[in-house]
Amino acid sequence: KCCNSSSIPEPLATIKSESRLKHLLQRLPSYCPESMVSLWICINSTLPGASRKSDGWVGLGCCELAISAECRRECKQASSKNDITKICKKDTEVSNTRSLGSVCCSYAGRHTNCREYCQAIFRTDSSPTVSQIKAVKEYCQSISPELIGCVGNYTKSYPIRSPIDSLYCCDRADEPHCQVACRRILRTMTTEHEIMEGLIDECGSQPLPQDPLWQCFLGSAHPPTKSETETSPTAKMDGAKLHCCSKANTSLCRPTELFRSCNIQSDQGAMNDIKLWSNGTIKMPFMNIPVLDIRKCRPEMWKAVACALQIKPCYSKSRGSVICKSDCVDILTQCGDHKRFHEGQTAERICEILSPIDDPERCIPLERYLTPSSLGNIIEEVIHPCNPNPCLSNHLCEVNRKGCQPGQDCLPYFCVPGCKLGEASEFLVHLEARIQVPMRNGQAGCFEVCTCGQSGRLENCAEMPCIDTSKTCIVGGQRKNHGTSFRVDCHPCSCFAGETICSTRQCLSTDSSDEDRRRFTGLPCGCPDRFVPVCARNGRTYPSACVARCMGFKDNQFVFGHCRSSDPCSPNPCQKNQRCIPSRRVCLTDMVDCHCPQYECVGRPSGCGKIHMDLACDTDNVEHPNLCQLLQMDKTLAYMGHCQDACKKARPVCGHNGETYNTVCEAYSDRVAVDYQGRCHAVGAVAEFASDSGCDMIPCPALSTPGCIPVTPPGACCPLCAGMLQILWNKEQINNFAKLNRKQPVTVHDILRILRLHISVPQCDIFGYLSIDSEIIVLIVPVDQQPTPLQIEACSMEAEKIDSLINYGSPTLVSHVPLSAFLTSEVSISTIRSGFVSVLFCNRSSLLL
Repeated sequence: KCCNSSSIPEPLATIKSESRLKHLLQRLPSYCPESMVSLWICINSTLPGASRKSDGWVGLGCCELAISAECRRECKQASSKNDITKICKKDTEVSNTRSLGSVCCSYAGRHTNCREYCQAIFRTDSSPTVSQIKAVKEYCQSISPELIGCVGNYTKSYPIRSPIDSLYCCDRADEPHCQVACRRILRTMTTEHEIMEGLIDECGSQPLPQDPLWQCFLGSAHPPTKSETETSPTAKMDGAKLHCCSKANTSLCRPTELFRSCNIQSDQGAMNDIKLWSNGTIKMPFMNIPVLDIRKCRPEMWKAVACALQIKPCYSKSRGSVICKSDCVDILTQCGDHKRFHEGQTAERICEILSPIDDPERCIPLERYLTPSSLGNIIEEVIHPCNPNPCLSNHLCEVNRKGCQPGQDCLPYFCVPGCKLGEASEFLVHLEARIQVPMRNGQAGCFEVCTCGQSGRLENCAEMPCIDTSKTCIVGGQRKNHGTSFRVDCHPCSCFAGETICSTRQCLSTDSSDEDRRRFTGLPCGCPDRFVPVCARNGRTYPSACVARCMGFKDNQFVFGHCRSSDPCSPNPCQKNQRCIPSRRVCLTDMVDCHCPQYECVGRPSGCGKIHMDLACDTDNVEHPNLCQLLQMDKTLAYMGHCQDACKKARPVCGHNGETYNTVCEAYSDRVAVDYQGRCHAVGAVAEFASDSGCDMIPCPALSTPGCIPVTPPGACCPLCAGMLQILWNKEQINNFAKLNRKQPVTVHDILRILRLHISVPQCDIFGYLSIDSEIIVLIVPVDQQPTPLQIEACSMEAEKIDSLINYGSPTLVSHVPLSAFLTSEVSISTIRSGFVSVLFCNRSSLLL
């Protein structure tokens, strides 16, 4: 109707997205001058909340879009844009959005799920998605109609599509440079305002409805049909949370409680909670709790409560976001305003409703947050470059472990593009990562493996064989459900689709005789502890033919000697125009038609282009920006990484995997930690209570930190200060992953490369190997030669974190192929003996003085 008063084409009337329409209307003055009085009177009189006094001020119809009441009031009284600039500011509107979120979400009371989904609506400038809005309705409808109404008022005018859903519109731009810019903008920008401004700047055109590009964005064009653009089924769900849904055995199970919220928004939420509670009443849908002035009564404890509920501390064992009952009773006894309590209301009765649990395994005890750490407050010793996340919402943050090239800004992190596990998910995975997600049909035990593509979506999905999760295992007369972990004697075990999978460790029982104990070596099949190494076809060196046979290898599947002692490029297996490069690997796949080559054939590069920096050191101790340039110079690779003076000359060391390396740098490059100096000539026990072995004659290096209680990796001779994981895995699943990936073998390096991305502290790094009894051993070790107690504890906590993610089947790990094959994990950590910490800190202080 209004458009009849102007030269605006009819498509304006067909725009479906209210927020896009509003954005266009805000730009209407740029191509509809104020002199078109009849048009502006019409538009202002038909927009929501517009007054009939619309003459003169073209922005009147937008006044109701302001969040703050002051801005709305000033806008309605204004006669030009200049009249509102002092009151209506962008930063004020953003902070008011978050303040509004705090008010809305406070109606959730103690209902964690409702509060979480509510807060997600207000956390960023991005528009809420359909799934987010639906989740709030589903989880909060029965809890608080006030919350639903409050959120509804905020979300009703927002778009509900993800920016990448509009990628097809970029093809409708006339200019090629605009098409390229459009795709880049949609993948890197999140808010609608940023996208619109970016497109205007890059494409050089105003958002006119008759322009094909803008016509598409503004909603007058229909998105392509499925035949035009095939989208992955998982792109319309949250694949990460679907992993958790399979663990919900009862209606009381809340998968979202497995997620932790260590970010700025949660910290702000805790601060907002404190402000609300400072009013003298903690308001909840089903009760109000009168409290004294919490700024004076136990303020530190109230802060701990707010942080615990919002940020949800991570422990090695999963806990919900409920404080323990004893803490609840303690704080309400001291700080509850008992004069204003209702009749019959006591601290005990209130806490029986709010926090009925007092088991520290199932609630959050506040004690550790109310006392100073014994490790002091030297925060420079351990940093978290990716927390808070410095990257864009569609990028992942990686710890920078590679250093920087000269002249570059050297940041402690990288931002790399990723894919979401569905439009409703905040969980990102790396480009080209292979991801296991549940099938869309929701059938239990059915998954597909997809690849994170350049489009920012999961694509090229292939179905995995379904797992019958209804099958159970009978162990010792007891029935075990699928996915249950347990122990049989000294063996960690897991039930997988009716099959009991256990480690192959050797055990001593209570019935073992003294002679059995004397002869017990702790090696597989009771093999003697003689070190006569053999190289098996999986690329692993075993200490003897006996151990190799025990692990299932036939005599024609191994040869005597270390695997690294043979040259895989002699004779040359590559074509004439290719170069053979040794590429040592230990394969986890076990298929006749899936080989484990120890070399790579590469063409001689004519140019390396802009390859991401991954430093390489040649045998002349000359450093190259990457392997490509090293090969271009016709050099031989010594190891990846910076060239180290300590590694100029060959000084053999024995790694935990039983392999001898020319230098410690070569071992670290192979992601293997050093056991002892010199060539490998002994094997340690892989089981507890083993008799003395050939390690007795090994001179072990001193511990990196005095007072450290170390761990000794299976098969190794020497202890070290580190966190250690022993992981039981499913070989059948690993084989299935290889079949879906063109029969490419799955290696220990593949495992460590992905796990390394989850080590968030740069002061710790990850190493690992396949033990001689086929467990995956992961070591998280301080990188400094003389680590501090705080750094040792940080590495131990990183190990506990990974252990917890494995044992609770968190999508953070199990979404990744091949980590999806992990069954269960055992963790061992290093600690500092009491008394040594203060001595160490005193020594360090005296050095500083």
